[in-house]
Amino acid sequence: MRIAVISDVHGNLPALETVLRDIDLRAPDVIVNLGDCVTSPLWPRETLELLDSRGMPTVRGNHDRIILAAPPEKVTPSVQYSRDALTDVQREALGALPATLQFDDGVLAVHGTPDDDSEYLLEDKVAGRLARSPRNVLDTRLQGVTAGLILCGHSHTQHCAMASGNRLVVNPGSVGCPRATDNDDPDAVEAGSPHARYAIVTRRNGRWSAELIVLAYDWEAVAERARENGREDWARAFCG
Repeated sequence: MRIAVISDVHGNLPALETVLRDIDLRAPDVIVNLGDCVTSPLWPRETLELLDSRGMPTVRGNHDRIILAAPPEKVTPSVQYSRDALTDVQREALGALPATLQFDDGVLAVHGTPDDDSEYLLEDKVAGRLARSPRNVLDTRLQGVTAGLILCGHSHTQHCAMASGNRLVVNPGSVGCPRATDNDDPDAVEAGSPHARYAIVTRRNGRWSAELIVLAYDWEAVAERARENGREDWARAFCG
C-alpha cells in the first residue's frame, strides 16, 4: 500500500503542478489531501479546479472551513481574495469536506488534530515559533485513536514521529506555503526554504515507512503573483 500525502496547498498552482507531476511518476495507490486548499493571494480558483479534477480524498482544513463561514475577525485579505475568486458552489464544497477521514486499512487523516482543525498535532508554539511536542503530549492528543498511521497537516512543517503503540504520525509539509499562515511575521519561514513538499507513505510487512519529498519549482513566479496582488509579505516568504 502506497499513499501520496499532500497538504496546505494554499492556492499555489505552480507548486501543486510540480508535486502532482512527481506523484504521477511514482504511481501511488491513492493521493490524500489534508486540506487548506486555496486560501492565499495567488491562484485559488485555478488550484481548486486542478484538485477537483483529480478526485482525491480530501480533509477539510481550517481555512477551507473559514472561506465558507468566517466570522468577521477571521476575514483576512487572503481569505477575502480567495472567497471572491470562488463560486458559491466551490465555497460550499470546501465547507462540506469531512473533518477527518478514516480508511479501512488503519489510516486516519486529519488537518490539525483529530478533534480540532486549528490546533497542531506534532508541534507547540514556543516564543512565536514551532517546536516539536514530546511524546506524552502527542499521546494525549491522540487519545482514543487506534489507527497505525495518522496523517496531519496545518503546521506546514514536514516531519514524522512515533506515538505510543507503534503509531506513526506523518506531516507531509506544505505544498505551497513555506510558513504557517497564522504567523504574522513574514520572515518566519518555518519550512526553511520555499520548496514544495509532500510525502509518500508505504506499508510493507505490516509496518509503515515514510519518504519526505522536497521539490524545486519556479517560486519566483509565485512571489511575483503575490506582489501583483499587493502582498509583499507573501512574496517575501518565497523570495526573501
